[in-house]
Amino acid sequence: MNLQFSDEDERFRHSIRDALKDLVPPDMARRTRQGVHPTKADLKAWNRIMYERGWAAAHWPKEYGGTGWSPLHVHIFEEELAAVDAPFLSYFGLRLVGPLIFTFGTEKQKKQYIPDILTGDTFWCQGFSEPSSGSDLASLRTTAVREGDEYVLNGQKIWTTEAHYADKMFCLARTNTEVPPQKGGLSFLMLPMDDPGIQVRPIITIDEGHSVNEVFFENVRVPVTNIIGEEGRGWDYAKFLLGNERVTNAHVPRAKRDLVLLKQMAETELRNANGTLDEDDVRRRIAKIEIDLDGLEWAVLREVIGGSRSPAIASALKIVASELQQHMAELAVDLIGARGRVYYDEADLERNDLAASPPEYVPGLAARQLFLRATTIYAGSNEIQRGIIAKQQFGL
Repeated sequence: MNLQFSDEDERFRHSIRDALKDLVPPDMARRTRQGVHPTKADLKAWNRIMYERGWAAAHWPKEYGGTGWSPLHVHIFEEELAAVDAPFLSYFGLRLVGPLIFTFGTEKQKKQYIPDILTGDTFWCQGFSEPSSGSDLASLRTTAVREGDEYVLNGQKIWTTEAHYADKMFCLARTNTEVPPQKGGLSFLMLPMDDPGIQVRPIITIDEGHSVNEVFFENVRVPVTNIIGEEGRGWDYAKFLLGNERVTNAHVPRAKRDLVLLKQMAETELRNANGTLDEDDVRRRIAKIEIDLDGLEWAVLREVIGGSRSPAIASALKIVASELQQHMAELAVDLIGARGRVYYDEADLERNDLAASPPEYVPGLAARQLFLRATTIYAGSNEIQRGIIAKQQFGL
């Protein structure tokens, strides 16, 4: 498939491409290609670079520090970022809570939080999932009981990405236990992560990396002024946020870059395989991935340009994108064969301190494939997404 862009769009693309040349530090670009969990230092450094060029929140309205670009130009911009292996900025502030604040927050909240989200001086994490409430978010048990001008927060969150980096959390909690979450039982709170009643414990995932955590709240006192929007409307705000997250999680620009790298890897491995790889099978699998990615890109562009914000469409994009990421990672591991069994310490990958000298794509590739098993689970499992499609789109 060949997407046709206007002359104006192509001029924009080339202006961005020229501006990005040599902008990403080489070690940061390498870590991005290898799928290393980004360090806080990388995230802050890259956020600052983007902020100084006015690009930290390219998708935001200009009045809040964004670029004011069209959705298509934002898409082109993100493609060019991916092409130079730029890290994906920490999206809990820029993609999730930031838009929530400037859409539903008070003027005071906008002035208090938006500037530090843009600069990257404040890192955020998302307090949604709980041990018994992952994809079934409505069953969460964390409570926020109002006492005067404060809420008293008690409970637990799990799989909290970047909680060990975060300065603040946006959290969904029960403020009314007498009514269902969808009818006013939940509210959306913001809180600092250095409160003495908050404990963060690391979860080491199957790839031996640390990116997620469990978080415990014990009598954490949150000022009432830290609620986003109205008390009891947390479920509405969560749906708004999850719609943004599921479209963002399509990661089309990054997937297109990964496909380029996968093709390069396949050519190298097939050339050196001496007949031990089934070339026809490899090429068929790559063709299937490319066809699916083309279809996904069309669907994402229709969604972001048309602005339908349909929950069913967002769910469908999440399903296809997450499975596509897994298929690419599985083929990559199949290509490197037994070399995928070698364990590479993530700290060594961060420093580029490896004693051996395999091709750059080998270290960490198997770990990345293992970590990507989570793509069909996070942001609502694909089983839950299919249920949303059945209900929202077909009335089943």
